[in-house]
Amino acid sequence: MSEKIRLTNYEKEMLAGEHGIPRRWAMEQQIQVAGFFDAEDFVEVSQAHIMCDTESLGEAGIEQLEYLAGQPEPDCKVAIPTVTDPRGLDMRLYQKLNQPEAFAERERRAVRALRRMGILMTDTCINYQTISPPSFGQRLAFGDTGSAIYANSVFGARTNFEGGPAALAAALTGRVPRYGCHLMENRKATRVFHIEHHPKTLSDWGALGAILGKKTGSYWSIPAITGFEKSPASDELKHFGAALASFGSVPLFHVEGVTPEALDIRNVLAPAHIDHATINVMDIRDFYASFQRFDKVDVVVFAAPQLSLFEIQH
Repeated sequence: MSEKIRLTNYEKEMLAGEHGIPRRWAMEQQIQVAGFFDAEDFVEVSQAHIMCDTESLGEAGIEQLEYLAGQPEPDCKVAIPTVTDPRGLDMRLYQKLNQPEAFAERERRAVRALRRMGILMTDTCINYQTISPPSFGQRLAFGDTGSAIYANSVFGARTNFEGGPAALAAALTGRVPRYGCHLMENRKATRVFHIEHHPKTLSDWGALGAILGKKTGSYWSIPAITGFEKSPASDELKHFGAALASFGSVPLFHVEGVTPEALDIRNVLAPAHIDHATINVMDIRDFYASFQRFDKVDVVVFAAPQLSLFEIQH
């Protein structure tokens, strides 16, 4: 263990196994992450969101879940409210879609283990629109990039992109290493984009997020956006943020006069090294044109971020 990482008495007890095998495993995992990112200590988090589809877990991941879930109660139970990302298979439709029975059985095993640990099977990547929306300043452990960037930016909460094992470890301990978006200096904008063309559709919002993501391109570079004609709606910010995170690994954005930390844009600007750029209608058109067009479409897939009730109704 790095000598720089300070632990509370309770964290030392978890690491020593005094609160069960799952929490000892979780602390060992988190200390490795903390050491990698030079975190000096941990912060308490109040909810977690786990990505745990079985395609990503694989057989080894499912066996690990079953091992942790098989420990005695309350050792196996999560310490904070914890929800899940979408499953890798719809149990009502998998046979119609010709998905193999072995895949369905892996899903059943994972779900049994997660429920045994007290995890809520919400199965959504837009938990912030459906259950337990975060509040300003709340510390979280969100594993989905779309939910993490929305929580950081729109709610002003604090979370990093917590991968599956890291989010599970946070759920068991109620803690995450203090680095990244948990530090105020890392929440400052390093780039400013002025928007000359206000997006008209949700696709435009996604395209704009992709353009800025490609131009930003770093977890440690935070964009601030100015020039919007009107305040974006929740679904518009959702599509924008999800694309920004997907194309640029960006965990946070600020919108002047809209997002809570940027009501005054000067409050979120880093003290130096600010780059400025302008985005116009040609940038949007060029982005659309960059995709190969097909004469015939065989399959249409609605993937993350999932549609809200508003989007379905319209």
